[in-house]
Amino acid sequence: MSVESADIVVGVVGAGAMGTGIAQVAAAAGHQVILGDLATDAVANAKTAVATALAREVAKGKRERADADAILARVRDAGDLSAGFAAYADCGIVIEAVREDLQTKERLFAALDGVVDDKCVLATNTSSLSIAAIAGGTAHPDRVVGMHFFNPAPVMPLVEIIPAITTHAEVAGRALSLATRWKKSAVLASDTPGFIVNRIARPFYGESLRQLEEHVADVATIDWAMREIGGFRMGPFELMDFIGNDVNYAVSLSVYEGLFHDPRYRPSVIQRRLVEAGLYGRKRGRGYYDYADGVGAPAPRYEQALGEAIVNRTLTMLINEAVDAVHLHVASATDVEIAMTRGVNYPRGLLAWGDQIGAPVVLERLDALHTEYGDDRYRASALLRRRVKEGRGLLE
Repeated sequence: MSVESADIVVGVVGAGAMGTGIAQVAAAAGHQVILGDLATDAVANAKTAVATALAREVAKGKRERADADAILARVRDAGDLSAGFAAYADCGIVIEAVREDLQTKERLFAALDGVVDDKCVLATNTSSLSIAAIAGGTAHPDRVVGMHFFNPAPVMPLVEIIPAITTHAEVAGRALSLATRWKKSAVLASDTPGFIVNRIARPFYGESLRQLEEHVADVATIDWAMREIGGFRMGPFELMDFIGNDVNYAVSLSVYEGLFHDPRYRPSVIQRRLVEAGLYGRKRGRGYYDYADGVGAPAPRYEQALGEAIVNRTLTMLINEAVDAVHLHVASATDVEIAMTRGVNYPRGLLAWGDQIGAPVVLERLDALHTEYGDDRYRASALLRRRVKEGRGLLE
């Protein structure tokens, strides 16, 4: 039986927001789902969340009540996981969605590996950790693969499929087929820090923070510029507050350390101080903005020239990062474009955007920044230089 068949049982370990969403996606695709969590009442709370989400779809006429009831009935509780993971023994695939900690995931996969059938695929929803490291503690690392969903999983269309150096090609293909069957936009990424989206998106936050550090503009003005002039759905600071500064900083640090302290991915001291102070954003009531009752949002400086300069600087870094991802075979050019538009809702693909601006203009802007700062974070990708020299576009 193939893993993409609706007859297979899908296991999900971790009943937080991501695990709950993945369970809903699998159940909506017709699978029996076994959802488990070590925390008391986590699965019950997850089923309540799924029921609420499905009720909204019914109220909007997007789903029939009988269909919603059937989906919810397909999600079963794995029971007490402190006694072991025997509930997952008959699963065709188990997807892990526990906290982003390597040792926790390694222990979990080693335990699952000793319980499930030899043909079962073990998938991790990690956003930036090494798939090879997670697989390394198992007796069958060839069946471990990354399946990185985006939050909320029932809504966001992208899934990054990440085979480790040890993953069997058939396993990666089965994961890709399953995500496609679940009507997701599935892209293939190499097992490198941040994969596609979290690697390429770093300058959206990092270069905005750098401009804040330099007092180029304040938080509200940078957000206004990226949103209203750049066309992004949210500005970088409101998005970091929404994601959680603790989460965003952890990903930034993980990518930076995973790429051997490459200055292109250097985290910001400003963000570290916010995390140290517990100012995580919306979930704590304060981050870059103050969300307390009665506190109004600060007004940006509505200066077109300033806004365009902010967008051009950040966008130049994003385009360069996308080009370098293709150059280093993190993903194909096609998958890079799909990932950034479908995973983080960028207004257009970065390579196409670079072609619209003109690769020579992008390179000129990067070289100017590199000359001004003398910082290797502004080095141009070798592929960008090559394309400009050859007179070719970035999507060719």
